[in-house]
Order: sequence, then C-alpha cells, then structure tokens
Amino acid sequence: MDFLRPTTLADALALKAERPDAVPIAGGTDVMVELNFDHRRPAALLDLTGVPELADWSSVSSVSSAADTVRLGAGVPYVRVIAELGDKLPGLAMASRTVGSPQIRNRGTVGGNLGAASPAGDTHPVLLAVGASVEVASVRGVRTIPADEFYLGVKRNAVEPDELITAVNVPVTAAPQQFSKVGTRNAMVIAVCSFAIALHPEREAIGAAVGSAAPTPRRALKAEAFLAGELTDKKLWGSRAPIADSVRRRFGELVASASAPIDDVRGSADYRRHALSVLARRTLTWAWNDYQGSDSACA
Repeated sequence: MDFLRPTTLADALALKAERPDAVPIAGGTDVMVELNFDHRRPAALLDLTGVPELADWSSVSSVSSAADTVRLGAGVPYVRVIAELGDKLPGLAMASRTVGSPQIRNRGTVGGNLGAASPAGDTHPVLLAVGASVEVASVRGVRTIPADEFYLGVKRNAVEPDELITAVNVPVTAAPQQFSKVGTRNAMVIAVCSFAIALHPEREAIGAAVGSAAPTPRRALKAEAFLAGELTDKKLWGSRAPIADSVRRRFGELVASASAPIDDVRGSADYRRHALSVLARRTLTWAWNDYQGSDSACA
C-alpha cells in the first residue's frame, strides 16, 4: 500500500488525478476501522492532514440572499465545530457533540463523514435539513453538490474518482435547529436512528431529515410541507403561538413514513419508525420553544 502525503491542495488534487484509487484519509476514524478489520485494502492512502487549505473555516457573505454561509473546510474536526461554530451552526454543533468519544471528536471531520457516506453518519440529517452543499474539487475544477443530491446509496456519494471533498457550505442562521438520535447506549454509539429539524422563518419553511433509517440519509419532504403549511395557514410564524398536539403527532407520523428502515442487530424496522416519530415530535417541541423565546429567530 502506497502512502501519499501532499502539503498543498494543488498537490493533493494532482495526486488524486494520477491515483484515483487512492483513499483520502484525514482523521481516519472510519478508514482505519475498515483497514483494521480488513474490510478494505486500498492500493494507496492519500493523507490530507498536511493540507492547510482544508483545515479552517470562513464566513462568506451572500450576494444572492440575505443569509450568510460558513465555508467549513473538510479537515476541520468536530471539536472545533462545537467550540467555534455553535452560535452560527447550532444544528451541526449539536450533531458533532454526539459523535463518538472526545478522542474521535478531536480527529473526525464533517468532510470525512461525507466521504464515508454512511446512512448512520450523525451530521448528514443536519446538512440536509439546513440546505447545505458540498464543495468538491479536482484538477478539472471546482463544483458544488447540494446535500439533497450528494447521497447515492449505502456508503456511496456523488464524488467522482478524481475528486476530493474540500469544504461544506452551511447557511448561517439565528433560527432554532435541533438534532437528536437514539442509540443502544448514551454515549460513543452509532445511531439506531437520528433526526434533524431546522426552522426557516424568513421563508416560512421547515427542513427535516432522517438518518440511519434508509439506504441513505433523506429529507422528510411530506413532513416538511405539512408542518410549513400548518404554521403558515394558522399564522403561527408571526404569533409564535403553541403548535397543536395533533399537528405534532401528524408531523411525527409523516417523518416516520419518510424512512425505509431494516431490521438489524441495533434495532428493528418497527422500532426505528416509532423512534423517529417520537424524535420528530420532541425536536419540534424544543425548536418551537426556542423560537417562541427568541426575539432574533426571524433575523
């Protein structure tokens, strides 16, 4: 196995063009597990830890919309998302706090989570709910893939063999977001199922997505449309009045119906559907409570 160590992004892209079979590695929290259990034996590893262009984030002002964006480098670890971006990207920070152990959060990255494309990846539902996009690059140029179009199948994504994930573009918000997951224990656990919700009051919309309950992470489109319609029809965006229990229950049912779970060692399909319904109701309650108490939520 060859070990390639570029020190600039240009060098990394050139090596990836020459060796499309090279597997990128940064934190190694997924790749090393596969290597240790002999589930994968690539011809080469492409070490990205020495590429400074991937290791930081920046705020980007938008000229096409009122929302600013954080461009999060693919090599920024979860611990920095938690410490530095909790106010700008609350949902992503919440999901990052649930990832593994402190050691894993110090090494693992959102870029690596995207590269692995596991249906159980903790950050995926948040990226879908907030309308994030993934920046990928090659010697041919740079392109941006909406999160909706990024996940193609179990551990399959839209990155071409000669491309590297360079960043994730995540809209900045003052509106409430929530993330929650169910696992077989309270910490250091892969999700049995997970759910993220994002309120978008500036356009009277809802983002909702499920994880670990289908071949790919996916948005709950019918649940989004139902809840947004209820909030608009009843003028709750402006009044911030309580949401009826019947609406919360129906929202939970529609979230569960968006999933396509399987039975496995971590849980049954029926359990996953039930848990998603509960998670959806609870996270909606938490997010709406935040919205009711925030004067800046519409900013």
